[in-house]
Amino acid sequence: MLGYSRQGFYKAHRAEEQQQFSSELLLQQVYQIRTLQPRIGCRKLHLLLQPFMQHHHTTMGRDLFFEFLSYHQLLVKKRRKNKPVTTNSFHRFKKYKNLIKEFIPVASNQLWVSDITYITLKDSFAYLSLITDAYSRKIVGFYVSESLDAKGSIEALKMALNNNKHIKNLIHHSDRGVQYCCKEYVNILKRKKIKISMTENGDPLENAIAERVNGILKDELLKEYYDSYEAAQQGIAVAVSVYNHLRPHSSIGNKMPQEVHNSNEVVERKWKSYYIKTGIPNVEIAY
Repeated sequence: MLGYSRQGFYKAHRAEEQQQFSSELLLQQVYQIRTLQPRIGCRKLHLLLQPFMQHHHTTMGRDLFFEFLSYHQLLVKKRRKNKPVTTNSFHRFKKYKNLIKEFIPVASNQLWVSDITYITLKDSFAYLSLITDAYSRKIVGFYVSESLDAKGSIEALKMALNNNKHIKNLIHHSDRGVQYCCKEYVNILKRKKIKISMTENGDPLENAIAERVNGILKDELLKEYYDSYEAAQQGIAVAVSVYNHLRPHSSIGNKMPQEVHNSNEVVERKWKSYYIKTGIPNVEIAY
């Protein structure tokens, strides 16, 4: 009566059931990834799901996947920020020139970039010192401190040096904060024969890679706030491990930082049109 055969009706019905089943499987996989990377973006999530989709013989384009996340209310909402100042450039210590304006690293341990960011606790703040390899994007050193004194930066530097023995001709780049200009920090760099480079104008884009790493951790992998300093320490340790080993980077060919750092393989940038030109030579911020 309706112009459909019994066979066609049941075939369409089975296809609809299969689609619902595939969607449910995909949804569970999204939840699984979001367990460790709770705020990972749509593009990165879509990339990580490709092996799963291929294994289950299903496909979903990026735009349709975006709609899929939106339908299930799984899009990442932008956080409101209330941040303290972490950089004090008004001090008596020597400030160094910017050595990386025209420098592009072609291997790991040629350029490390450093920065400090705040972590919101229930009633106060903690401070995360990070050192990132500019080529591989791996976080090579980190430390969570309860204050803004130089201890956090020094401990992060010591971790980076302990885990990376081959650092010939290494450049260390940072802002002009007192933590990086103090004698103890500078003496460690000089003792290891590491060249010292610093921003000159206080513009965050002069230390764009470090700022980007801060943003990824806080936007995607860290909680909006932690109940205690100890909880922040534990959460940050897990987040750094996930960042280094599980999160793909468009700036290193959608590979993982740990993989690139160890192999020093040549990588192809994958961000295509998803970038902002900074106006500084050879500096682009990938999304």
